[in-house]
Amino acid sequence: MSSSAGGMRAMHRRAFLAATAGLAVGGVPARAQSPACRVEVLAAEPIGRIAPEIYGHFVEHLGAVVYDGIWVGVDSRIPNVQGIRKQLIEALKPIKPSVVRWPGGCFADQYDWRDGVGDPARRPVRTNFWVDAREWPKGANRMGAETYDPNTFGTVEFVRFCRAVGAEPYLAANLRSLPAQEFWRWVEYCNSPAGSTTLARQRAADGEAAPLNVRYWGVGNESWGCGGNFTPEDYASEFRRFSAWAPSYGVPLALIGSGPNSDDRNWTRRFFEKAGGPGIGKLWGWGAHHYSWNVSGGRTRDWFEGKGDAAQFNSEEYYELLRDAIRMENLITSQWGVMAESDPRHRVKLAIDEWGSWHKSGTEPFPEALLGQQNTLRDAVLAGLTFDIFHRHADKVAMANIAQLVNCLQSLCFAHEDKFALTPTYHVFAMYAAHQGGESLRTEVSAPSVSYTRNGEAAHLSRLSASSSRKGNVLTVTLNHLHMTEAAAVEVLLRGVAARSVSAEVLAGPNAQAHNSFAAPETVKPVAGRCELRAGVLACLLPPHSVTRLEVQLG
Repeated sequence: MSSSAGGMRAMHRRAFLAATAGLAVGGVPARAQSPACRVEVLAAEPIGRIAPEIYGHFVEHLGAVVYDGIWVGVDSRIPNVQGIRKQLIEALKPIKPSVVRWPGGCFADQYDWRDGVGDPARRPVRTNFWVDAREWPKGANRMGAETYDPNTFGTVEFVRFCRAVGAEPYLAANLRSLPAQEFWRWVEYCNSPAGSTTLARQRAADGEAAPLNVRYWGVGNESWGCGGNFTPEDYASEFRRFSAWAPSYGVPLALIGSGPNSDDRNWTRRFFEKAGGPGIGKLWGWGAHHYSWNVSGGRTRDWFEGKGDAAQFNSEEYYELLRDAIRMENLITSQWGVMAESDPRHRVKLAIDEWGSWHKSGTEPFPEALLGQQNTLRDAVLAGLTFDIFHRHADKVAMANIAQLVNCLQSLCFAHEDKFALTPTYHVFAMYAAHQGGESLRTEVSAPSVSYTRNGEAAHLSRLSASSSRKGNVLTVTLNHLHMTEAAAVEVLLRGVAARSVSAEVLAGPNAQAHNSFAAPETVKPVAGRCELRAGVLACLLPPHSVTRLEVQLG
């Protein structure tokens, strides 16, 4: 480094420390402050376009996700649009929910799409897949729509919901218990020209004469488990059978395969080897699922026993959940490498169509919300750092769907009767929406790690996560500060571009357990942040357990 460069960097450092001294952000005082952290945005090193579909969602007939969460019925006293909860529609529009996956999940491989067409009053009532789930809260109404599905919310109703919020529908087809012919007929019902077939006429009778033009189709779900307990080879044969000669009706079908349980390389390798040739040519996306569980304190990764509390947790449990979320990075790079063995040109992209935090039962917003859980600032940080990972791999990840949209797992909203609340995770989606469609830029982070105790031994975790994207003369930088109790001074250096101005928005709170509820729906929400432009450096102070977005106007 030349002496002049070293002097310039020292000047930047002095300006930075002056700008952040004593700073409090979002009402959170800078009690203890970490050593300075540095983020470098390399504008000349683009990674790829951030597909809006990365900001997708997941809706399953599970507990109160559909009935009460989304669907209240056309005759409900709750304000609705064609039976869909109006307040939910209004909340989703600003976050640009690019794609919504439905009807599952495990429910999908039990679902007969024919039950959800025709006169709603005459549709059959069916036992829900989740009827025997061990997690049902005490006091839940086990005789309601959550358990015995009336099918009043079917294909047309779902597509109308997607239209109302500006999303593309993603339908998950039943591979476990229906034949391939029914998959083709579902495509025919959705996409065949008006009046052309019996199913097109049925669609018209259901209120939609024009084709629904559904592009995204999942061929099965978790076929290694609830979707059929297949071997990879058996599932590959089924995929080829379902996808062969599927009609498109002028709509290029994007078929998504049932990928691994987290990073199961063996499943992926064996599927691609068996499905090779024309089979891979039918495949648009390779689905993968990764849930973040709290496995500290001697707990295991058993899907029922291995989880911690959603709202009451200590520092070890806080950091361990985030550590589990960071495993997403390895999943992406690992799966991408295995896929390349059979698909070296990478015609197939990754679709992380189930992801998010999964806590134990006990914090449901109401008893019928099976797998409902409270949503804290810890979950918000988890969402932000996961999006940062997706951005770093924008050339690999073409879709992602958080689980789930409302009243279940890491939901964006709680909705029950006439009550409604947004979660901290919703606010992360709103803050990050500016990234959609932008060009992801290489973003380097230099920061001291967090030290904590894991099962009685020393452990370390990255303190800071960041990503950036550019649209014309606007640069968006997002920063996730993982430290549970300390603030962090951060300088953001822009390489290859110059900043004209900067504004900041921050999501923070008095502690990592802070959350929203029906009684207190605005406990956690974004506020204006503080980031100053000094001598070409963006100087910020990040509160603990916080998510920050910078909007930089470039000169």
